[in-house]
Amino acid sequence: MRNAAVPLKILAICGSIRVGSMNRRLLDAATELAPAGMSLRFADSLDSIPLFSEDREHAAAQGFDAVQRLRAQVAHADGILIATPEYNQSIPGVLKNAIDWLSRPLPDEVLIGKPVAVIGASAGRWGTRLAQAALRQVLFATESPVLPLPTLYVREAAQLFDAQGSLVDASTRESLVAVLQAFARWIELLPHPGAAPRTTALAADVPVTA
Repeated sequence: MRNAAVPLKILAICGSIRVGSMNRRLLDAATELAPAGMSLRFADSLDSIPLFSEDREHAAAQGFDAVQRLRAQVAHADGILIATPEYNQSIPGVLKNAIDWLSRPLPDEVLIGKPVAVIGASAGRWGTRLAQAALRQVLFATESPVLPLPTLYVREAAQLFDAQGSLVDASTRESLVAVLQAFARWIELLPHPGAAPRTTALAADVPVTA
């Protein structure tokens, strides 16, 4: 059973490698708004991870520092918070590439059973609904339990941050807090290594959009 006195260690992964990314800013806000008992740290940028190929797997097992660092970060986290933009109605290639690497044994499975929460921000009117749906499909294949509700699709995001990149929109901040609180409960409800599954029901959550 997880020691409740130890803060939940959440690894924040940004699906964008763009300087000034709105999804990075959204994760910055998550670190500020994280509930008591939750600690967020950022994963390394995904731009240093090589393109996945089965031919490279042996090399990755022997080296490929960027891959090994990310796998170690995921392995030592209690959960993963992913913020993804939407590219052509799906997730960015760098994010899919990172997940492909993480899904391989090399030698341990680090995504199976790892709790994940998915959020996203877009400058467009539709938020990141299709990207998040695509990401959930990928995470289903990796056997990662994804927080079902509440959801957070941040649309027209450029208007929600100030000149310093801080999230200033009150409604979006409230929605992000709701996601983080639900994620903490979700992690506690899931079985942990060596522990029996917990039976406490989640409080009733409703979709939260922005």
